[in-house]
Amino acid sequence: MDIDSLFKVPKFPTSGNKRKMPANPTPEMLKKMRIETEASDKDIETLPSSPRGKSKTRTTVEDAMDEDEDQSFAPGGDADYFIEEDEDGRFYGGGLTSEQKDILNIFERAGDEVLAESDELTITGIRRTLLKFERAVSKNQDQRSKYPDDPTKFIESEADLDNAIKSLLPLAQAPALAYSELVRSETIVLLVGLLSHENMDIVIDVVEVFHELTDEDVGEADGNEEDSEGHAASLKLLIESLLENSIMDLLIGNLKRLNEDEESDRQGVFHILGFFENVIGFNPSLATDLVLKTNILVWLLQRIQSKKHDENRGYAAELLSILLQDNQANRLELGKKDGIETLLKVASQYRRRDPVDAEELEFMENVFDSLCSALNEPDNKTLFVEAEGPDLMVLLIKEKMECRSKSIKTLDYAMSGPAGTLNCQAFIDALGLKTLFSAFMGKGTKKHKSAALPLASEDTSHILGIISSLFSNLPSDSPERIRLLTKFVENNYDKVDKLLDIRDNSLSRLRAADAEIERQKKDVLADGEEISPEDEDAWYILRLDGGLYTLQTVDYILAWIAMEDDGIRLHLSQMLSRKNLSLKDVVQTLRIYRDNVGEDSNNTDEAGSTSQKAILQGLILALEPT
Repeated sequence: MDIDSLFKVPKFPTSGNKRKMPANPTPEMLKKMRIETEASDKDIETLPSSPRGKSKTRTTVEDAMDEDEDQSFAPGGDADYFIEEDEDGRFYGGGLTSEQKDILNIFERAGDEVLAESDELTITGIRRTLLKFERAVSKNQDQRSKYPDDPTKFIESEADLDNAIKSLLPLAQAPALAYSELVRSETIVLLVGLLSHENMDIVIDVVEVFHELTDEDVGEADGNEEDSEGHAASLKLLIESLLENSIMDLLIGNLKRLNEDEESDRQGVFHILGFFENVIGFNPSLATDLVLKTNILVWLLQRIQSKKHDENRGYAAELLSILLQDNQANRLELGKKDGIETLLKVASQYRRRDPVDAEELEFMENVFDSLCSALNEPDNKTLFVEAEGPDLMVLLIKEKMECRSKSIKTLDYAMSGPAGTLNCQAFIDALGLKTLFSAFMGKGTKKHKSAALPLASEDTSHILGIISSLFSNLPSDSPERIRLLTKFVENNYDKVDKLLDIRDNSLSRLRAADAEIERQKKDVLADGEEISPEDEDAWYILRLDGGLYTLQTVDYILAWIAMEDDGIRLHLSQMLSRKNLSLKDVVQTLRIYRDNVGEDSNNTDEAGSTSQKAILQGLILALEPT
């Protein structure tokens, strides 16, 4: 019998076989290692002595180190790797290097910080934060008043104030609790007052807080209607309190104080513009007050004229576009501030070059969109002619740069309605017909003769709108009108054929829309409900989007040219007959158009002018005998 096999001595883990930890262990791995190490220490302590007469003295760390003094076991030469012992000399450190210990401590501290942050967003934590801020403001004001000429006396309080302001940023995550406390405690009054602080860094901190607090997306509940309503109510309370404290004027004043050559000041300008966007997005009616009661419009027009493009220049153009959208008062104010001429100057920069990147492209689009919004007002259409806007747009279309589509759209807005008559005449005088019909037929430029760029559907719609306005506004038998009509006669009526191609495409789209409408009608009737006038209006809008609008514009133009030229009328009748159609189909489209045009449509923006409905009725009567 082998005594050794009966009484095998357990193999003790030696330092030479100590397990190695990975360089970046996870917290779960470190926790598991500690548990295993503690369990191993208990097992070693309770092991029986060897029956073969081995010494009963327990092995200590000093013994192991004496035996292996020539070997280096500490990874990275960490002196703390083996020195952790309990009072009896046993090793219990787990084999952690100092780097691994630091990683574990970071995870523990992060958990503590998250817990502390959640505590700060309770009502008690919020009040504590606001009290700390109020004390920092009071201390800074006191030291600045005592030592106005010695910055060393108040620089420490200024640093504390900076930290106290930044501590308000997390309050945006709990608007329902925080915003009412901000107003109740009059912290808002203190914050607004700091916009006049001598230190611009403090002002920029405050502006950042306002930008963050008024962001509708921050702190909003996901999918919870009740919480969303509470968030909106809290935001409304905050914005009203800010407006009561004249924040608009103070922010505009700080735009002049900030020097955008400095990075921090550029951020300050960005936050101010962001605040304005947030406030207008929440309450669009405030756009009128912002333009009429402050100098924001003058600043924006100056800012977009900068030769160097940057983020704030783009933001200024975006905010200008927002202020003019659906706001007649702001559009008229733009005209009074020479805004039409300024926008044309900025647009002219893209005659010879395209935007260098996506950000500048967005800037350019916002400039043209602002121009189009302004041209909804008759007074601004006159200013557009005086600033030679039609001439510039024709030049931009000729170059066929990135701004080509936007230039066509701008002309459509400028020439529409009776107020656009002067722009129509100026367009003809600028030799715009050749340029317009070249784009209409999809002809290439001199640089790209073999690569004619196809017209986008939006371009086609605006070109048709321009032609329609020319027929509506140019006097009968005038030289300008005769030149327009000649364009449809030349080259064997190729432009008439182009109109018919567009008409066929619109009819195909309209048939698909009508099929969808019929399906919806059946669903309504199947549910036992009656078709309401609201349903009819919705379906008419669906038809307009589905091709009816383009069809109406094409047939409006076809009616004019067929009525005024017998050769065109004969050619048009022949081409329609090939598809089993006639001028009666054109008349039917005009009837639908007439029945759905109101007397106060956008095409009749001057008192006493002939209404669009009357023009349509005249065209119907002229074509009906056929």
